[in-house]
Amino acid sequence: MKELRRPVRLAPGARVAVVAPSGPVPEERLQAGLDVLRGWDLDPVAAPHVLDRHDAFPYLAGTDAARAADLQGAWCDPAVDAVLCARGGYGAQRMADLLDWDAMRAAGPKVFVGFSDITALHEAFATRLGLVTLHGPMAAGLDFVKNARAQDHLRATLFAPETVTTIASGGAALVPGRARGVTLGGCLALLAAELGAPHARPSAAGGLLCLEDVGEETYRLDRYVTQLLRAGWFEGVRGVLLGSWESCEGPDRVRALLADRLGGLGVPVAEDFGFGHCEGALTIPFGVAAELDAAAGTLALAAPALR
Repeated sequence: MKELRRPVRLAPGARVAVVAPSGPVPEERLQAGLDVLRGWDLDPVAAPHVLDRHDAFPYLAGTDAARAADLQGAWCDPAVDAVLCARGGYGAQRMADLLDWDAMRAAGPKVFVGFSDITALHEAFATRLGLVTLHGPMAAGLDFVKNARAQDHLRATLFAPETVTTIASGGAALVPGRARGVTLGGCLALLAAELGAPHARPSAAGGLLCLEDVGEETYRLDRYVTQLLRAGWFEGVRGVLLGSWESCEGPDRVRALLADRLGGLGVPVAEDFGFGHCEGALTIPFGVAAELDAAAGTLALAAPALR
């Protein structure tokens, strides 16, 4: 797995577009997120359909075509320096095939931030655009608008990425050891759902794989991991970082399952790495070379996430 192109860091006054590729966005949370971004001396603009609701499917932020048009329009606007997702939920997979990837590639690299359902877009940005993306808190997420740690880590990554080249979790090692590779991953359920999709990579070979999820019973997590294992998707993976398992069945059951399913890979596995659906979530760049020290709970980036 090769390193991807790094977008340019943000500077005061940069214009950032907020889009809703997945679920519907509460207006008050959007406004709170925009206020945070303005406090960083950024110029945030909400995409035209960011507050839409789908008439038939209330779990979607408007139609697939409208959500895709917002993302593509923001990405292809030369005045926009970064695209931040408002929230996750569900829907990114439905609109990914409606994007004009050739036009987006021609628009050049810029910063892209999101997590959860946005995992499908992280995969697409890696395979179609060859770009580093940021797995980090979203502009209208409660974990962002009400948490200083999440805000501070994302802000440092955006403006001064050289200050966060070592990401420390404070967690333990499920399987100790060190490993080098290129970061990738996201929400476990989405990675399993992406198997065979046109924008997904064929395997995690050469990668430091970041995994997290939310609100899943243990047997469902088991099914997702087992599906990826049976498909050969883990073959050649260098190491695994486990993030949050918020509202799953409990840390002991999840730990036992992950030890059972991942312990046989023969690679380091780090627990409690502090990214995903949790308070104070850390921002993890995807597509960068790094070294994992599972025992120390650190991820050392070979270079800053952004140029």
